Amino acid sequence: MLSIYPACFFKEPEGYSVVFPDLEGTATCGETFEEAMNMAVDCLAGYIYTLKLDGETIPEPSDIKSINAADIAAELDAKPNELFVCPVSVDVDEYAKNHFEKSVKKTLTIPAWLNTAALEMNINFSQVLQEALKQKIRQ
Repeated sequence: MLSIYPACFFKEPEGYSVVFPDLEGTATCGETFEEAMNMAVDCLAGYIYTLKLDGETIPEPSDIKSINAADIAAELDAKPNELFVCPVSVDVDEYAKNHFEKSVKKTLTIPAWLNTAALEMNINFSQVLQEALKQKIRQ
């Protein structure tokens, strides 16, 4: 499902800053407009993906016509050279599959006896490693 939110783009001396007025505390930047837009897509996807994982409510996007970039800049005490509001869209589920949930192949070494015993018990090596790493990381 496509998520579309208005974003305020601020032209800065060193690139662009991007703020999502509907997503509290969500901002990013880029050296070029293209980079800022790519970062905005990543930022939007990450924010919504995290809300979904945490079981939190996803805020409704405002009508783009109701967003005044100058007001947002004043709230942030920003003095950009140029400002505009632009919609940013992303299919969060698809983006997450390709960027947040993408699996990577790892090669590891274990003792032969451990390998034999695990194979005899039909243990899924990838699943066990993932579970152990998640437990270790949470400590």
